[in-house]
Amino acid sequence: MAYKNLFIDLDDTLWDIHQNGKECLEEIYRDYRYNQFYETFEDFYRVYMPSNNYLWGLYREGKISKDELIVERFLFPLRRFGIDDPYYAKKVSDDFLERTTHKTKLIDGTIDLLEYLKPKYRMHILSNGFSEVQYKKIENSGLRPYFSKVILSEDAGINKPHPDFFTYALKVTNSRRDETLMIGDSWDADIVGAYNSRIDQLWLNSDSKNERPTDFKPTFTVHSLEEIKGIL
Repeated sequence: MAYKNLFIDLDDTLWDIHQNGKECLEEIYRDYRYNQFYETFEDFYRVYMPSNNYLWGLYREGKISKDELIVERFLFPLRRFGIDDPYYAKKVSDDFLERTTHKTKLIDGTIDLLEYLKPKYRMHILSNGFSEVQYKKIENSGLRPYFSKVILSEDAGINKPHPDFFTYALKVTNSRRDETLMIGDSWDADIVGAYNSRIDQLWLNSDSKNERPTDFKPTFTVHSLEEIKGIL
């Protein structure tokens, strides 16, 4: 297939959300003195992270709002200690999100791959992340020059993996479905979403422990960004 357009996810496909986010959470743990609640940061992280992932899943499915997500993920690890103030949680969330915009660690091989792809394709970022954060992260990480458009779920009014998100992205980028490839790390948001939208998929399965669900086989599967150069 002669692709002309690449839709590329941002978080954990290009921008290292795991490492950058963990650094910011550790700063929050220290600066807000959460050691009075959790003996170590890792203790806090083990409570925060599963709940955060669960809430993001609900947000992708449209079952909770953005405000519910950002408040509940910071209240959940503190509620057992008597803190149940949404205004406090919103303040912590705003602080956390602003800190993330200054983190610039990228997934290994990101810039090398984008330099390789830029002369050959029109590239666009597709992300469920929040607009007040994603644009800053993209700029501060040096990613903006590689992309024609940045398309966020808040712009589309609906999240990946809903097919309407991908239809919106095709329309605003003037891209044809059969000339477009979606590249992303999230099986549910990126790969299933593109598949259900009749867009070819390239799954970045960077964790060798992940097993591909058996519903369908992605168009391509790689375990590192470097491998993509052997396909495109």
